[in-house]
Amino acid sequence: MKLLRHLPNAMTCGNLLCGCIGIVMAIRGHLDTAAWLILLAGVLDFGDGFVARMVNVSGPFGKELDSLADVVTFGVLPSIIVFQLMWFQNLDIISYSAFLIAVLSALRLAKFNIDTRQSDQFIGVPTPANTLLIAAFPLMERYQPQYDALWKNDIVMGALVAFSLLMVTEIPLLALKFKSFSWAANQTKYLFLLTSLLLLLFLQFAALPLVIILYIAVSLFSNGERAKE
Repeated sequence: MKLLRHLPNAMTCGNLLCGCIGIVMAIRGHLDTAAWLILLAGVLDFGDGFVARMVNVSGPFGKELDSLADVVTFGVLPSIIVFQLMWFQNLDIISYSAFLIAVLSALRLAKFNIDTRQSDQFIGVPTPANTLLIAAFPLMERYQPQYDALWKNDIVMGALVAFSLLMVTEIPLLALKFKSFSWAANQTKYLFLLTSLLLLLFLQFAALPLVIILYIAVSLFSNGERAKE
């Protein structure tokens, strides 16, 4: 049982390891491998909190470790991926704007650690969600080249950097945490997850940007409904 208490932090370290290896892969030009490592890190990042609740482990150490891992995996790594995508498209000096993603991610994570409002909701787009959006593009390039004409341009690349500004906004967003599994208490979350699953089934990696945009739209709609109550 004592060993299980270390499992959440071990998963967080796995997240960090994925980020470190992903950075090497991205620098070497293997962007699709880096994106797969992001997906694996996302599973570990979601799972460490879930496991921590299961084994009843919580504390400031795990929270700080989680943020330190996230700034690498969901801050530095996506910056390098966007930099490489821009550089391959001959955007030259503009490519360096990609590192704003790392800066904004660090600001977002530091804010999250001291913001007591984010226990049952997020304020601003979470760093993993922003990174999943970015990871979609090298995966589409590798497995769905039919979409290349839609996103291989300076407008979309600039939009990826601009979108990252949403991490430090004051927009309340859904936290996909379930205190219970009843339909009445989690109707919005279940509908979002079901719609996201259908999009992924039909569009595969191309669905990831749509899922993130849907997540923001559903959150804004949910906020509006709560304001009416």
